[in-house]
Amino acid sequence: MFSECLPFTNIPHTSRLFLDFLSYSGKAPQFYPRSPYIREWVAEEAKSIVYPADRRKVVADLLERQNRGWGMGEKTAENLHRFRDGANVVVTGQQVGVFGGPLFAILKALTAVALAEKSESAGVPAVPVFWLATEDHDLAEVSVGSVPASDGSLVTLRTSAKTIEESPVGDAVFTADIDAEIEKLTELLGTSDATDALSSAYRSGEKMGDAFAKFYSKVLAEWGVILIDAYEADFHQLAKPIYLAAANKADKLDELLLQRGKELEAAGYHQQVKVTSSSTQLFEILDGKRVVVQRSNGHFKAGSNRYTKEELLQRISATPEKFSANVLLRPVVQDYLLPTLAYTGGPAEVAYFTQVGVVHEQLLGRKTPVIPRFSATIVEPKQQKFLKKYNLKFADLLHGPEKLRVIMAQRVLPASLQQDMENAEQLVGHAMEKIRADLQQLDPTLVDSASKAEAKMRYQLQRLGGRAARAELKRNEVIDSNARNLSTHLFPNKNLPEREILGVYYLAKYGFDLLHTLHEAAQKECPDHQVLYL
Repeated sequence: MFSECLPFTNIPHTSRLFLDFLSYSGKAPQFYPRSPYIREWVAEEAKSIVYPADRRKVVADLLERQNRGWGMGEKTAENLHRFRDGANVVVTGQQVGVFGGPLFAILKALTAVALAEKSESAGVPAVPVFWLATEDHDLAEVSVGSVPASDGSLVTLRTSAKTIEESPVGDAVFTADIDAEIEKLTELLGTSDATDALSSAYRSGEKMGDAFAKFYSKVLAEWGVILIDAYEADFHQLAKPIYLAAANKADKLDELLLQRGKELEAAGYHQQVKVTSSSTQLFEILDGKRVVVQRSNGHFKAGSNRYTKEELLQRISATPEKFSANVLLRPVVQDYLLPTLAYTGGPAEVAYFTQVGVVHEQLLGRKTPVIPRFSATIVEPKQQKFLKKYNLKFADLLHGPEKLRVIMAQRVLPASLQQDMENAEQLVGHAMEKIRADLQQLDPTLVDSASKAEAKMRYQLQRLGGRAARAELKRNEVIDSNARNLSTHLFPNKNLPEREILGVYYLAKYGFDLLHTLHEAAQKECPDHQVLYL
């Protein structure tokens, strides 16, 4: 395997905030307490963590029970023991997507492993933890997954689950159609350790969160990643002080978040999470549904229910399991339950940590650092051949499939035509250079007009080249097929494959040994996007 580090400036739709944080430049440092490099600050950060021994014991017992139920391996048991003995944690997390979710779920887990190792090398004991986002209620988003087929198309698999609409996905139970979809996926990918792990985890009658956890217990067994499902009532009971504080300080938190939004926009950045004057950081589970809690005229409301502050606090005290954190409070709950050195996530998560910070500080007295996860595209041997054949770079694919087909067609035009087009551009350049020199002597005000004329001529030549390429496309079906194959594997749905293609696709083709390759890449000093050529 060899790799290249592709700057995120080349990746479409990358935000200015994320780019500035990667380089820790511009105005980003005022919104993030630490740089993206854990070795620079981990020893100092560890001193700021306050984590009572009694809470550690309760959490360790819960984690051991959960992970044992999901089939944890020896390395995970060892890390749980180290956690009991005082190790801090590096956390990542993800929605519990069907079939194990996209590749980036695996990349997140391996980033947490690599960061925990870097913490260890700096003298701070740490273990990796994966937070299962089972309290999210977007079932449609996590019920689909895609893999490339042999014909170059992208096959999307989907499954239904028995649940109440808008209820946490942790309550969703797979129905019989999951068995058929797993069989279809196995036919597409072939039998392997990865598909065996998938079929043993994803079964009719299994809860969505448990299936995800059982699958990753096998996938990540060698790496000792501790899984946590904080939707469990015992964790909610433990986190009750955070839910109470969020309700009690709802107006203050809203004020701080609105101010932070203004600060971000004044700095030229975006707000990842929109906050209004009626926002709170809480949901309440009512009749199985996850309903947002809002503020209005000094009162609170959830659905048709209305409460005074005292009534809301009483409800939280009596049944904390009926309350749930929103995206800005969830990391605070996490860092109350766990002694978190750092959280690692993708660009969107990095962005919302600019807002999470004010909630962290208000409720926990510290701001947990965030670190961008390892980001990568895997280029398989077949696609490497196509790239070489058409003299393409990975960045060429990021223009989109239509542009890619034209580029590929241009690369296979007759050599004589390509040379003639190149000669024409050179002739235009030489001729216009002489004309500008003569005009400089005659009337300097005409030089700019000459440059504009040259630009128009070059544009027309390029346009002609594009038309020639499209003519080639009409008579060359192979180019279209190869372009479709490249786009499917390397820029599916005009997105990075780590976000679109199931991680099990790669594990099924290359085995669990691929995790070693990815782990090695995760340790490289490349803060940008890695392109990995297998």
